[in-house]
Amino acid sequence: MSRHRALGRFEGKTHILPLSVYYEDTDLSGFVYHANYLRFMERGRTECLRLAGAALAALEAPEPTAWAILAADVKFRRPARLDDVVEVHTSLNSISGARMTVAQHIMLDGAVLVEARIEACIITLTGKPRRIPPAVRDTLTPLLCQPELPDDKP
Repeated sequence: MSRHRALGRFEGKTHILPLSVYYEDTDLSGFVYHANYLRFMERGRTECLRLAGAALAALEAPEPTAWAILAADVKFRRPARLDDVVEVHTSLNSISGARMTVAQHIMLDGAVLVEARIEACIITLTGKPRRIPPAVRDTLTPLLCQPELPDDKP
């Protein structure tokens, strides 16, 4: 499997990934289509794990595993538009057993556009949950934080 270079940066324990809004991300109104924010957040979590040095999947293991989403609580505050450059802020809140909880905010010029709480777990390719491997847990534990919510209110 090839090694990928991680994108974005850490500021303290928060990973920040800048993303451009392309035409394909928008709907007829010129605003980002709501489901695409989930795609942006997926990219943010992926790059956060990569930059932290944690495995995204163990597809070549005797029992292949990968991350899956258990729950997503998303609050849409403001829309992004074509050609905006947004930032996906990702903070790891907890790791226990087979689960990880992540707080994510999509920001534009300091304003919160979307905020979410994502719960992810590790599963086999047949859908059975598995404990987070010790090496992954040890890599991510130093990044755990209880992020403060941005002061931006609608």
